[in-house]
Amino acid sequence: MTTNTKYNLTTRILLAMAIGILVGTLFKFLLDGQAERVVDVGVFSFGIKALFIDGFFHVGGQIFIASLKMLVVPLVLVSLICGTSSLKDIRTLGRIGSKSMSLYILTTALAIALAVFFATLVKPGEGVNMTPASDFNPGQAPGLAQVFINMFPSNPIDAMAKGEMLQIIVFAVLFGVALALSGEAGERLRLMFEDINTAMMKLVGIVMHFSPYGVFFLMAKQFTILDLSDMANLAKYFGLVLFVLVFHGVVVYGAFITFAARLNPLMFFSKMKETALFAFSTSSSNATIASNMTTTTQKLGVDNKVASFTIPLGATINMDGTAIMQGVATVFIAQVYGIDLTFSDYLLVVLTATLASIGTAGVPGVGLVMLAMVLQQVNLPVEGIALIIGVDRLLDMTRTAVNITGDAMVSCLVGKSENCFDEAVFNDPKAGQLS
Repeated sequence: MTTNTKYNLTTRILLAMAIGILVGTLFKFLLDGQAERVVDVGVFSFGIKALFIDGFFHVGGQIFIASLKMLVVPLVLVSLICGTSSLKDIRTLGRIGSKSMSLYILTTALAIALAVFFATLVKPGEGVNMTPASDFNPGQAPGLAQVFINMFPSNPIDAMAKGEMLQIIVFAVLFGVALALSGEAGERLRLMFEDINTAMMKLVGIVMHFSPYGVFFLMAKQFTILDLSDMANLAKYFGLVLFVLVFHGVVVYGAFITFAARLNPLMFFSKMKETALFAFSTSSSNATIASNMTTTTQKLGVDNKVASFTIPLGATINMDGTAIMQGVATVFIAQVYGIDLTFSDYLLVVLTATLASIGTAGVPGVGLVMLAMVLQQVNLPVEGIALIIGVDRLLDMTRTAVNITGDAMVSCLVGKSENCFDEAVFNDPKAGQLS
């Protein structure tokens, strides 16, 4: 099976996703609510769930996720060292960092504000009569001071082993700066890392060739366990979050690309299709870093000096999709419980969610932790989170696609402002095709 063009790979991913959804739905129908169903074929018998759902689908999907995550730490480390060490003026790094952080904070604030606006307009929680699970525990978020302390690794090797992205970024930046200041010795090491980076990009291409199979396994497994009855009960909430996600991803990001970067938004979204599909199927920004860096540098024309910093940073702290969920969920939960929020409460929601997107960057299950923090700030019952868990998995897939699109958009803006952007590559529909 060949993947000579971007279009062919995109088509294969879409077909794999569609077939996976159909197969998963079929197996859910075959189980018909049973924990297991045994099929007899002559002298052989097998359980559908054990052989397919927990067998082929689970194993295939987890191998794909593991393959993507395998790329993350070496790719981020090597790319960031290459990008930082190649900077002639170290002050450039400060500009790239401040611009990236400012844009990520701005887009997150816009996302939460849009979510609150549409939620108060549509009122998804009015008339809903649901009882949350009493045993729900969202977990605890660390204090802001501890978050900043945790950014600096005491053991860089341990940080790489654990995949602590902020610590890896800090170490790679400092090491890259040290190489840039080390004269001939630093230049020799920089060239070695450039060669490693070339090999890493080839490895990314190899994994991408096999991605449609992984997408199929993930979709098939996911749609055998999704409880569609929960989605029916929460259809208004689900539909509203989905609408705001699409609105933010298309209209807001499109406006930034059009007016701030003065680029063609249709070309941008066309080149982001494959990476967005990866993000949707994996529900993990970190697992999509490799694909997003390849797309940003080879298809969108952003220099590695910028992309090696903005993409890993965005995957760690840019949570526009999660912020949208928080805004809609906060208003939804308030309406379900019949609690009126004031204008100052809404402002507090926007502020808390924006700051929390940075402050809880390294926390597992970050979306629910952040939502718990927001609810506590406006005195809403935290156990209300249990109302939305049933449909959160499917929304999480869409949120991740929005998040990584925002990472690429910010990379384009920062790259163009720093003259680290090749507009000819951006405007070439065939740029970066897998060969």
